[in-house]
Amino acid sequence: MKKVYNFSAGPAVLPQEVLQEAATEMLNYQGTGMSVMEMSHRSKTIEGMMQEAEQDLRDLLQVPNNYKILFLQGGASQQFAMIPMNLMKNRVADHLNTGQWAKKAIGEGKLYGKIKVVASSEDQNYSYIPDLKNLEFSEDADYVYICHNNTIFGTKFNELPEVGGKPLVTDMSSDFLSEPIDVTKYGLIFAGAQKNVGPAGVVIVIIREDLITEDVLAGTPTMLKYKVHVDNNSAYNTPPVYGIYICGKVFKWLKKLGGLEAMKKINEEKAAILYDYLDTSTMFKGTVVKKDRSLMNVPFVTGSEELDAKFIKEAKAAGLENLKGYRTVGGMRASIYNAMPIAGVQTLVDFMKRFEAENK
Repeated sequence: MKKVYNFSAGPAVLPQEVLQEAATEMLNYQGTGMSVMEMSHRSKTIEGMMQEAEQDLRDLLQVPNNYKILFLQGGASQQFAMIPMNLMKNRVADHLNTGQWAKKAIGEGKLYGKIKVVASSEDQNYSYIPDLKNLEFSEDADYVYICHNNTIFGTKFNELPEVGGKPLVTDMSSDFLSEPIDVTKYGLIFAGAQKNVGPAGVVIVIIREDLITEDVLAGTPTMLKYKVHVDNNSAYNTPPVYGIYICGKVFKWLKKLGGLEAMKKINEEKAAILYDYLDTSTMFKGTVVKKDRSLMNVPFVTGSEELDAKFIKEAKAAGLENLKGYRTVGGMRASIYNAMPIAGVQTLVDFMKRFEAENK
């Protein structure tokens, strides 16, 4: 089999160990004679699998008992509507605009109420995180919303805004489980699985109990009510069973590595290899302010569209896949999620050094 390193932003690389284990169980899960994909979500086997996945996630993040964990469908984008439908009691929410996905959440939120953008980095193409000091929040805001890590532009909140007791809602799709977090600082956390946890089709929601009520906006569909999913243990309808199964295996893989403290050290080591080279290269330049750099998504450019295109073509031929940058940034982007091995990042940097030497 051809060996490649997959730097895709999502769906993205999964741990090889997880994929191999899933392959051995494809036709016969735990001696049932069936694949997980064939089994009823009401069966004891699948109920047990989902409960175990939830407990492993609680262990990894030290999720307090007053938070519920949901495995839902619709991806992170559906949460852009589901959050205001369930949380926007006063029809007011404050958002920080730090990129494409934050902007989409703002647009969706405006369908349901008043959205105040309290800070934005759009003026410099989202290459930094805005100053979080002295932000002026709406007195009657139901929540404050941030996108914790920006997949496209490669920025990350290394500090959180002081929200004065209002629920802080965050999209963690592209850095979920990459390092320890204090769950109690948030009212709601959500993450599409396809970037750092599992296959596309699952979105994980961690929500504080006081935010789970029947008091939702009029017209909210039953399928978009958090309380319905909480009351039915994520099985109100047929859940994305196979996706949850893979997520569960990734949780166990992380625990086996030593948990999120260990994962953070690995991620910092990987990112340092790439950023240290970018900071010394005369050809390649990172596009993000240093203090706001993501550990997961690293955009970079040469300054020449022709040279960028040549790099991407030759990198692909060398087994370095999906390095083309998003159209609003251009250049290249290396997504170095949890499952990307250190060897993959080192191979990329070695290739970049050769390319730079050959194209002076």
